Amino acid sequence: MATQRDAGWPIYRRHFLGIAAAALVIFVSPASAIAADAGFTRFIASLWPEAQQAGVSRATFDTETRGLEPDYKLPDLILPGRPATGAPSQAEFVQVPADYVKETSIARLASEGQRLMQKYRAALADIESRFGVPATTVLAIWGRETDYGRYGLPYDTLRVVATQAYVGRRKDQYRTEFILALKILSDGAVTRKDMRSSWAGATGLTQFLPSEYYKHGVDLDGDGRIDIWNSVSDALASAAQQLKNKGWQPGLRWAYEVRAPGNVDCTQGVPEVTRPIGEWQRIGFVPVRGQQLTAAEKAEQASLLQPEGIYGPAFLTTKNYFVIKEYNFSDLYVLFVGHLSDRISKPQPFATPWAATTQLRTTDVESMQRHLTRIGLYADKLDGKAGMKTRAALGAYQKSAGLKVDCWPSADVLRAMSGAR
Repeated sequence: MATQRDAGWPIYRRHFLGIAAAALVIFVSPASAIAADAGFTRFIASLWPEAQQAGVSRATFDTETRGLEPDYKLPDLILPGRPATGAPSQAEFVQVPADYVKETSIARLASEGQRLMQKYRAALADIESRFGVPATTVLAIWGRETDYGRYGLPYDTLRVVATQAYVGRRKDQYRTEFILALKILSDGAVTRKDMRSSWAGATGLTQFLPSEYYKHGVDLDGDGRIDIWNSVSDALASAAQQLKNKGWQPGLRWAYEVRAPGNVDCTQGVPEVTRPIGEWQRIGFVPVRGQQLTAAEKAEQASLLQPEGIYGPAFLTTKNYFVIKEYNFSDLYVLFVGHLSDRISKPQPFATPWAATTQLRTTDVESMQRHLTRIGLYADKLDGKAGMKTRAALGAYQKSAGLKVDCWPSADVLRAMSGAR
């Protein structure tokens, strides 16, 4: 989904970065904790009419909310007398591509994915036939989200969504998620013990919020319930259904790796700038390894993606790239899933290696975004993340300032901006 989700997988997935994790712990005095928890209890009790309307039984509501306590150590909360914690830094936004899309990790997951292709051959064939989504793509999502189910999610889903509904930055969203989490339990889809989640409430083998479960869940194994926690078939089919519902186009690749021309204008690397792939080829973007494209492929619209500016690999991204991005709004996430999907069927690494770039601190990138906003080159979120629009705006700034145009947030560019203020 497009909103931020954290599964907490310690190697790959969005997670608390070591030192930052300790800073997120909230210490509340005993007296204030008692008062706050009393308020929390009243808040939860007030939600019964909404839960009842959604189809939650009174027995489930009473059983599951009895003794329920908030978790004030979660990120993304607004607590009285405390600064808002904010969401934890996600690996997709604070790691350079070489660290996030790590070759050793991709190779290991691809090997395991090949084994799972055989193990779940019948279910995956059914998924491809029904939803038009490649088996390798849903396997890659499963591998990315929970290491093919080996990573145990650390939180109690109901406690997470209840806390976020009470004191989170997105209360309205999580109010709905709390009601639907109760409905999942009331429907008997999973036990409370097995409904574990990320800090943001995403649960199951392929990481769904409760609302996504009801929008996209599929009972592929035909046992009468949608079980994304224990049934691999249901979890993978549900991921495929979500991609289909978000606009997945069967038979269309997610992206093509290309070699960019030496005079590439990296400021064009935004979703709004699209051309037929054949036109990109005519201006010098050559598919790697001599790959020959069909006439239909050349006619497909694509946009340019250069995750490290002019350094490292370049890609022409199709509509399906942005469908995967709806699952998680990060270019590196999509690159990981897309590349892992490719590697499961063909064991070839990226043709162009990642460059030895360094990632500035989030606060520094946000400072750049503020400067770019002031001078009219950037009009998106001030989030400290070097996404497509930030990189393109940096390139535009570099052009105007007479700097090397590489569309990458470096210390040199930060110094130039500081001197211009």
